[in-house]
Amino acid sequence: MGYVEELRKLVGSYPLILVRPSVAIMNKHGQILLVKYRDDSWGIPGGLMDLGESVEECLRREVMEELNLELGMLQLFGVFSGKELYAKLRNGHEYYNVVVGYICTEFAGEITPDGDEVVEAEFYNLNEIPESTQPFIKEKLKQLEQKHQTAK
Repeated sequence: MGYVEELRKLVGSYPLILVRPSVAIMNKHGQILLVKYRDDSWGIPGGLMDLGESVEECLRREVMEELNLELGMLQLFGVFSGKELYAKLRNGHEYYNVVVGYICTEFAGEITPDGDEVVEAEFYNLNEIPESTQPFIKEKLKQLEQKHQTAK
């Protein structure tokens, strides 16, 4: 049983603040790897940090577990928090996420979704992402696209 599950035993559905490292994995064509979750929404790889883990260790672990990819160098994109990152699950559990976002252009392995949390993974052009991409991710990908265009 993980850290969050142990906390839930103690606090029930009371709101928690959770650290959620996430990564925009980009290929040599400037496309971003998006993952599709069981609820048919698309997002970027990431997960919840366990006790004793660094943010980067968590991110590397989650990407390996969910996609079978080994990440190379990580570049900090930003740290995000606030009301827009509030989530209430069907079971009533409430979360406020603190997202630590990275960009990664160096990775190894064959993309293999775990079929549990991630059901599909595909590279997309930044301006052609699926409609069902999570709103917060859409907003950040627009910022990433602007940054990418400025760098050209």
